[in-house]
Amino acid sequence: MYKNKITRALFLGAGLSLALAGCGEKPEEKQAAQPKATESEAPALQELVRGNGTEVASLDPHKTEGVPESHVIRDLLEGLVNQDADGNTIPGVAESWQTTDNKTFTFNLRKDAKWSNGDPVTAEDFVYSFKRAVDPATASPYSWYVEYTRMDNAKAIIAGEADKETLGVRAIDANTLEVTLEKAVPYFVAMMGHTTMKPVHRATVEAHGDTWTKPENFVGNGAFKINNWVVNERIELVRNDQYWDNAETKLDKVTYLPIENQVAEMNRFLSGEIHITNELPIEHFKRLQTEHPESVSVVGNLCTYYYGFNNAKAPFDDARVRQALSYAIDRDVITNIILGQGQKPAYFLTPEITAGFNPELPAYGEMTQEERVAEAKKLLAEAGFDASNPLKFNLLYNTSENHRKIATAIQSMWKKDLGVDITLENQEWKTYLDTRRQGNFDVTRAGWCGDYNEASSFLSLMQSSNSSNDPKYHNAEYDAVMEKAMLATDEAAREAAYLEAEKLLARDMPIAPIYQYVSSRLVSPSVGGFPSNNAENKIFSKDLYIK
Repeated sequence: MYKNKITRALFLGAGLSLALAGCGEKPEEKQAAQPKATESEAPALQELVRGNGTEVASLDPHKTEGVPESHVIRDLLEGLVNQDADGNTIPGVAESWQTTDNKTFTFNLRKDAKWSNGDPVTAEDFVYSFKRAVDPATASPYSWYVEYTRMDNAKAIIAGEADKETLGVRAIDANTLEVTLEKAVPYFVAMMGHTTMKPVHRATVEAHGDTWTKPENFVGNGAFKINNWVVNERIELVRNDQYWDNAETKLDKVTYLPIENQVAEMNRFLSGEIHITNELPIEHFKRLQTEHPESVSVVGNLCTYYYGFNNAKAPFDDARVRQALSYAIDRDVITNIILGQGQKPAYFLTPEITAGFNPELPAYGEMTQEERVAEAKKLLAEAGFDASNPLKFNLLYNTSENHRKIATAIQSMWKKDLGVDITLENQEWKTYLDTRRQGNFDVTRAGWCGDYNEASSFLSLMQSSNSSNDPKYHNAEYDAVMEKAMLATDEAAREAAYLEAEKLLARDMPIAPIYQYVSSRLVSPSVGGFPSNNAENKIFSKDLYIK
């Protein structure tokens, strides 16, 4: 499990079909003596259009926290490592790495790695970028991620107790980077594939400040660079001819469309405007399976969908209220009737497809739904809520038809079984993220996708020190269990601690897990190289092509 390459497990829902998006052959180049190719024989136009769900909040890797942003940044910036189609960790800017104790890691960088302006990519670029990510002045919403790599002094720097220059990273020479950790982390190299660990071009950032990501300013080291960005309409990327592996990149252009309405996205796919959608409209799934089986792709995804309770705000500071609301959600209805694409009911935070983790179903997961509802009524009454004093609150979700349908169904369940009155509130992506981060909510829709294939990528979310802990769950017992997991020297002890952490979450219910994701989308059969076995749903456009 804990090796340089970490293979992602694949979960396929029963009866669901994978997209027929197999690899085709690269069109052969014409020879001068050959007759002119006919239209059907001509090489395909290597331009890809992808749906991306919503407008990105930023393209600065140290100021983002969402999946839509990571999709684009993955094409624009390259970190030390990448992933292949099966989710294995493979070389990126670092062509190799070594460690003898899982505490000191040495990365050997490619000598031919360049920025899009022709500057060489050096070890110092990563030193600057890692320090920028933990610098409180950057205010990175994901600075906690660097802390969880256990990089020397990261925690103290983020807390404002140490200078960023003391971070455990140094350039031995232009092409050799050394990272030192406070404690051994066997999966550290895999963590380097995350968006937050991408490098930025120092001179560009310092020259342009927050506007460095504008197309006219942007300097990146990925396979593509920004050509055009029309907010709420499209982001257009073109090939970066300075990229070290440019000869193997087949696409000349990639366009991301921020389409929040899944039906609109589906229609644009069916009309030939889009090659890969971000999602599927759930009410059209079965029809699409029947009428367009060659385009329907459903693969396992290392993500959990949940509702977060504001643990710092009454009445959600009462575990009985949180438990009651969680118990009353009929997860089978959500997964089988409303979604019906192979999603699995979730009674714990960590997905079952997580490598090296075998979750245990908590007691409430063993109950029938009728038993759960009966217990929920009892808990809510004990907390002081009944017909004469009904519980009322707002449920926040980001704009999406699929999120709205789930929220409406759960609203109905809570009203019917518990007499709870809730108001649904949707906000566009950027506003929604700000609202959650500031704690201005009662209950919020949320989802968490693993940043690397290990249980801590999920369970660390609920630690008190995690800045992405929007539910504001603070429990010293839980923090201690997670610390024990990180200190464990063998996999069995680590997994035992993770199981203990899940039991505490089931007891305290700071969040209500609802379902384990699958990634369902439409993929044109004309797209080659599409990764159907990467459970983190990491798609690198440099690996795709048009047949």
